[in-house]
Amino acid sequence: MKLLHVATRQPAQERARHPVPRLADDDGWLGRVMLAPAVIYIALLVGFPFLLSLYYSLTDVTVGSHALHFVGLRNFRRVLESDTFWRSLGNALVFTLVSQVLVVVLGKMLAMALYSDFRGKWLVRLLILLPWVAPISLGTIGWLWIFDPVYSIINWILRAVGALGPHGGPVWLGQPDLAMASVIVVDVWRLLPLATVIILAGLSGIPQDIHDAAEMDGAGFWRHLFLINIPLVMPIMLVALLFGIVFTFTDMIIIYVLTRGGPYDTTQVLASLAFFTGIQGGDLAEGAAISLFLFPVLAAVVIVLLTVARRTEVT
Repeated sequence: MKLLHVATRQPAQERARHPVPRLADDDGWLGRVMLAPAVIYIALLVGFPFLLSLYYSLTDVTVGSHALHFVGLRNFRRVLESDTFWRSLGNALVFTLVSQVLVVVLGKMLAMALYSDFRGKWLVRLLILLPWVAPISLGTIGWLWIFDPVYSIINWILRAVGALGPHGGPVWLGQPDLAMASVIVVDVWRLLPLATVIILAGLSGIPQDIHDAAEMDGAGFWRHLFLINIPLVMPIMLVALLFGIVFTFTDMIIIYVLTRGGPYDTTQVLASLAFFTGIQGGDLAEGAAISLFLFPVLAAVVIVLLTVARRTEVT
């Protein structure tokens, strides 16, 4: 009887000592606590600037102003009536789509090359990752010297092989078509390492049994690529494409360092136009209105790509 009384009293004492379940034993609360830093970070880094831009876009605030007034949708009407805005939107779409198609295709090729074993593979991986590790501003300044009309190493090589005359050469950042091609090349150089690493992770996740079965069935390189390799890695490739589109569509560093939107706004994109209008031009309200047009485009792209990636993974 005494032992039974002690045994029944001990859980009551334990409950009195721990009236609330421990956090580590509650999966729901533990998950919320683990996600809280990321949620707070996103809210402060993305949510607050977004709400502030939305507030500014409905006012007449300028740089250095001490008072602002509500003007409704006037800034959005001015933006939609501007030819520069529509030209910048078209440039942003061309800049993003062309560069990301090249990034995904070249990233797939590099990932397949790095997936096989060869001597010095670690060095090749290191060299491929350098553009992503280096600060984009410093790397773009290096490209600014590469595209320099007088000291360009590209023009020097073309003269050395006889493709150009002894004098003159293309002005890479001064001609509209060449300027757009130049900024696309720099963006591909910057984002190719990220896409390569993501796709390489997807290739590493394919079970070796599938490769062995395809080899036993006599599948050649192209059948193995289009019937096994690409379909199984397609969700990962869409994720790489999604990251690349977000980074490229919202980027202004390459445009700012290389061309500043020129010549004649042929390389101006929405992000750089918002910066030049709001910060350098002093019209914070109109600059905020321009920047908000990035949101619906990116939201639509994210929804479409994630939906396609999910369906591809299921099938």
